[in-house]
Amino acid sequence: VQLVESGGGSVQAGGSLRLSCVASVSRYTFDTYAIGWFRQAPGKEREGVSYISLSDGSTVYADSVKGRFTISSDNFKNTVYLQMNRLQPEDTALYFCAADYDIYGLRAEPDYWGQGTQVTVSS
Repeated sequence: VQLVESGGGSVQAGGSLRLSCVASVSRYTFDTYAIGWFRQAPGKEREGVSYISLSDGSTVYADSVKGRFTISSDNFKNTVYLQMNRLQPEDTALYFCAADYDIYGLRAEPDYWGQGTQVTVSS
């Protein structure tokens, strides 16, 4: 599985960005996966931000982003989105999408990773 992220950029605090993650798999197998967004800031550990199970649509959010970020998918486009609103400087990080066969796999160590997209939020 190849994953390609896009949509990162620089915004001021309070702004919004939408990240996209396109998976290079058959449309018929796309919804058998779970896809997650992770982030890593310099000097910090990697953090799981949000996950979605493409088979049943269930979602998980880190406490730090609940109410501000929304994960969604377009199964016809093999794409998962992360809508990020009310961004804060502490959201600044390199954001990765990753895939595995279920959310449990994402929580452990995902099998597939994208290359990342940078998000920078200035105060």
